[in-house]
Amino acid sequence: MPEDLLVRAREASESSYAPYSEYEVGAALRTADGTVFAGCNVENANYSNSLHAEEVAIAEAVKAGHREFDRLAVSSTARDGLTPCGMCRQTLAEFCDDDLVVVCDAGEEGTIEYTLGELVPDTITPETLGVDGN
Repeated sequence: MPEDLLVRAREASESSYAPYSEYEVGAALRTADGTVFAGCNVENANYSNSLHAEEVAIAEAVKAGHREFDRLAVSSTARDGLTPCGMCRQTLAEFCDDDLVVVCDAGEEGTIEYTLGELVPDTITPETLGVDGN
C-alpha cells in the first residue's frame, strides 16, 4: 500500500508547473477510508502565490468532504527525500494527528518515513487556540 501511494505522488509530480525552480513535487494523501487525493506544485512568478503539492492534495480531499487522513507520500523529480515544508506541515496539522505517517521519496535509497509529530512538534492546533476543531 505505501508503494502505491508513492507511485501516485510520483505521477502527480509529472503534472507540476514549476518553470522557475524546475523543482517538481507531487503528493498523495490517503484518507481514513482509503481514498487517495494527489496534488502537484503550481508555481507563480512571485513565488509567494505558489501552491505546494501537499496543500493541493489536502484541498482536493477537503473539497470532497474528507477530514481524516492516515498517510501522505511526497516526491520530487529529484528523488531527494523531500519533506513537507513548514507551511505544509502546519496545514497538515490542521487535519491530522501527530501519528500521520509521512513517506518521503529518496529514490534509489528507498523511502524515509516520519510521523507528522516528528516533523512539527508543538504545532498550533485548534486546541491551542481554545477552539473546537470540528
